[in-house]
Amino acid sequence: MSAAPLAGTVSFVMGASVGIGAAVAETLVAQGASVAIAARRWDELRALAARLGPKVMPLACDVADHAAVKTAVDAAAAHFGRLDHLVNNAGVIEPIGRVDQTDPVQWARAIQVNLVGAYHAIHACLPHLLATRGVIVNVSSGAAHRPLEGWGSYCASKAGLAMLGRSLMLEYGTLGLRVYGFAPGGVRTAMQEKIRASGLNPVSRILPQDHLPPELPAQVIAWLCRAEAADYPQGECSIRDAALCQRAGITLPG
Repeated sequence: MSAAPLAGTVSFVMGASVGIGAAVAETLVAQGASVAIAARRWDELRALAARLGPKVMPLACDVADHAAVKTAVDAAAAHFGRLDHLVNNAGVIEPIGRVDQTDPVQWARAIQVNLVGAYHAIHACLPHLLATRGVIVNVSSGAAHRPLEGWGSYCASKAGLAMLGRSLMLEYGTLGLRVYGFAPGGVRTAMQEKIRASGLNPVSRILPQDHLPPELPAQVIAWLCRAEAADYPQGECSIRDAALCQRAGITLPG
């Protein structure tokens, strides 16, 4: 295997300032890719870019704002000359609460970020990805397929994202686009801290030490972007798939 399997490729990572997104950016750079990182948190983005080096371009934007996303994507494509991968990692868990306890504005904002925001990034990146026969990895969740108390907006948005991925496969699969919805499992991130604080469903009672470090799902996402993953079945997949982990070269704890 090449020491730099993604050399010469360019990735666009949404929600890249912290957690899984930051780990994905670091892993992609380590495997040779140039990476545009986008999120609302400019200070964290700038610090991450400074740490990862000149192959990283930080771009502040709100994924819920289509014009801002398009401007960021166009800037990345102009700077690097191409786009090969889109990683849709931006997401929020709030509001956590039963439907009658949630704020309608906050509920709608979750759909706007988790689902409509992913569409914004896909819509802006698609012409570039079709030109390179590229890859889209939407960060999915078990919540896309299994309801959890208090997570109505999150479950609905992730289920919608899964169907959006299937639509992309139908519409563009014959043109060479690869599309995955990857569920990373429970990961040690700030989102999990909010989930634990809610105490509302069984996921909130999972201990921090039982969550995965973000570097493990990041390695799987980076592998899905590689040419050697072209024969891996598209659609929804999970870090709990032993065959996927074996091909991506990771071993889960326990």
